[in-house]
Amino acid sequence: AVIFLYQEFGTSSIPKLLDFTLPFYIQQWLWLAFFSSFAIKIPMWPFHTWLPDAHVEAPTEGSVILAGILLKLGGYGFIRFNLSILPDASIFFTPFIFFLSVIAIVYTSVIALVQEDMKKLIAYSSVAHMGFVTIGIFSANIQGLHGAIIQMISHGIISSALFFSIGSIYNRYKTKQISFFGGLNTIMPKFSILFLIFVLGSIGFPGTSGFVGEYLTLLSVFGKNTTIAFIASTGVILAASYMLLLYKNVFLGPVNENIRKKFGDVNYIELIVYIILISLIFVIGVKPNYILDYTTSSIERIIKLYPISIL
Repeated sequence: AVIFLYQEFGTSSIPKLLDFTLPFYIQQWLWLAFFSSFAIKIPMWPFHTWLPDAHVEAPTEGSVILAGILLKLGGYGFIRFNLSILPDASIFFTPFIFFLSVIAIVYTSVIALVQEDMKKLIAYSSVAHMGFVTIGIFSANIQGLHGAIIQMISHGIISSALFFSIGSIYNRYKTKQISFFGGLNTIMPKFSILFLIFVLGSIGFPGTSGFVGEYLTLLSVFGKNTTIAFIASTGVILAASYMLLLYKNVFLGPVNENIRKKFGDVNYIELIVYIILISLIFVIGVKPNYILDYTTSSIERIIKLYPISIL
C-alpha cells in the first residue's frame, strides 16, 4: 500500500498525501491492505490467536513491552493511515469494523472467564480492550478518537502493571496457574492491595484511567448505532467478572497448601514501579485533560477529513 501511494504521488509524506484524493475503488483496496497489517498488530478478532501464546512464552519484560507499546501501533496505524488517508473507504468499512470489534469484546471476554493461566487471561482481556479502541477510532468523532487514545494509553499502563505483577508472583512461586493459588493476601497483603488497584483500573472503575477510555468510546458509538453500543457495554460487565474472579481465586479464601511457604512481600524496587504506574492510572482517571488538551487539535484535523456520519 505504501509503495503504491509512493508510485502514484511521488511521496510517502503523510501530510502531503492528505492533499490528494484517490478514487473510491482504489481507496478500498488500499484500506484492506493497511487493515490486514494493523488488524493483526492490534490485534482484532479473528487475527488475535497469536497473542495469548506469545504472552505465555514471553518473559515478563517481553509481555510488558508487547502489551504496553507494540499492540498500540495497530491503533496508531488505523488513525494515521486508514482514517486519515482513506476516509471514504473508512466510512464504507465502518460497519465491518464495528462487527469485528463487538465480537472481539464479547468472545474474548467469555474465553478469559475460563482461563487457568494468569497471563493468558490478561492476554485475552487485551483483545477485548482493543475492541473498544477500534470502535472509538472508527466512530470518527471527537469523543471516539479521544476515547481510543485514552484507552490505548490506559491499557498500556494497566496491562503492563498486571503483567509485571504476574511476573512478581512467578518469580516467587514459579507458576502462573490460577488453581495453584488461594489466600495469597494473607502472605502478601501489600501486594494484594496493589494488584486490586490494577484490577479495578482494568475493569474501568470510576476514577481510574480505564473508566475514561471506555466511557468516551461507548459515548461515541451510542449516537451512531445503539445496538453496537449495547453489545459493547456487555464487555464492561464481563471484564468485571473475569478480573474479579481472578482476584478472588488468587488472593482471597483460605491459604492454598501450595503457597504456605512464605516469600517476601513487595520489595522496594517493585514498590517504586507500582507507585509510578498507580499514579499514572489515577492522574489520567481524574485529570484526563492532560492528554485530551494535547490531542484535540490533531483529532479535529482528522475529523475534517472524515465528515460523514456513519450508519
